[in-house]
Amino acid sequence: MNDFINDKIMPPMMKFVNTKAISALRDGMIFSIPFIIVGSVFLIIANFPYTPIADYLLKTGWSAWFNQAYNASFGIMALFAVLGIGYSWTKNEGFEPLSGGITAVVGFFLVMRPSTAIQNAAGKVVIKDPSYLTGFIDRTWLGGQGMIAAIIIGLVTGWAYSWFLHKDIRIKLPDQVPANVAASFTALIPAFAITVGWEIVYILFDQFGHTTMTQFIYKAIQTPLQGVTDSFGGAMVIALIIPFMWFFGVHGATIIGGIVGPLLQANSLDNAKILAAHKALTVQNGGHVVTQALLDQFGTVTGSGITIGLVIFMLVFAKSAQMKSLGALEIAPAIFNINEPILFGLPVVLNPLMFVPFFITPAISMGLTYWAIKLGLLPLFNGIYVPWTTPAIISGFLVGSSWKTAAWQALMLVLTFFIYLPFARTMDKQMYAEEQANLAQEEAAKKTASANN
Repeated sequence: MNDFINDKIMPPMMKFVNTKAISALRDGMIFSIPFIIVGSVFLIIANFPYTPIADYLLKTGWSAWFNQAYNASFGIMALFAVLGIGYSWTKNEGFEPLSGGITAVVGFFLVMRPSTAIQNAAGKVVIKDPSYLTGFIDRTWLGGQGMIAAIIIGLVTGWAYSWFLHKDIRIKLPDQVPANVAASFTALIPAFAITVGWEIVYILFDQFGHTTMTQFIYKAIQTPLQGVTDSFGGAMVIALIIPFMWFFGVHGATIIGGIVGPLLQANSLDNAKILAAHKALTVQNGGHVVTQALLDQFGTVTGSGITIGLVIFMLVFAKSAQMKSLGALEIAPAIFNINEPILFGLPVVLNPLMFVPFFITPAISMGLTYWAIKLGLLPLFNGIYVPWTTPAIISGFLVGSSWKTAAWQALMLVLTFFIYLPFARTMDKQMYAEEQANLAQEEAAKKTASANN
């Protein structure tokens, strides 16, 4: 089985995940993470998970001030994405990257126009069709709703910008010219040509579709994709692929996160916007069940494969010295969601005995959590993005703003112990038997040496 997967399945899979597009997408999305975390902090404060305090903040106007910081960070993650992707593609091609990223931002702004109804301070719609207005940027398309458009524009711009430079279609200045000045002239021809290209795209959509590229992509591509991810089947596919790739030594969380992460983050932002508007966070109001929090806190918490149950067995119940020592070494990193020492040290990677629990544990955790939310046992996740090293239980409370989510996360972690138990016990018996056999051989060797002396 290992030979078949390593020879037939993994090569094309790795070829795909190492393509220029996926690499730029994965690297580019990382740029947005610090600002998403910063925005999440202000979102937590603005929608404090304690009603009296939340009401006070809303009444005094502090909530609106905190939401301003959220809107300027987490709320414009599509802008960070298009800049990061264009930057990363250009950098990976070996060229000065900032100009490529800025060119992508220009294209992103160029193909959109205001489309959201204008409201006054009281929330009353004063202009239903703002499409003819100019002089401002519609923030609607800078967040989750513009994410797929940002990805497409970032990738196309990064490719086109690098193509011009590979073909040496640029203005060259003498070596005596300062590098920053020369770089600005190098970007002139590619940036102009790409901007003209996005201008033509804008005109075509406006003339023949009476819409914008951004709106078209959101309706035709992003909404269906978000619907697919926001389903039980979508959650199961994500939950199963990550440990499957990790089993063969490939960092599944990073690769799959780079692909589906933008959609999960868009789902998270939709939930956050509902809260920021002080509406009930429900599916009926447009909330999503499958968000980044479901993957992070119920699919990869304590590390891919949710191996905390295995670590507890090794630390407390294992008889073999190898498992006990490795459990003691891994318990601290596991608290902060790091489990590479156990994946490669036990090992779990390429260990047929560990394949089943490592493969099914995230699916069971995410699946049960999905239905707990659908059935109303747990609240929808609030859209907050917590740092990936945040310990379990704390992270559960933060993403759900409820003790119920924290308690459920604790229950899922306890469940992992019983899933891993029969497999870990079998492996422990094998290791213990080997250790005892080695000890017996050493004792026999010592007795033989003493007799000879």
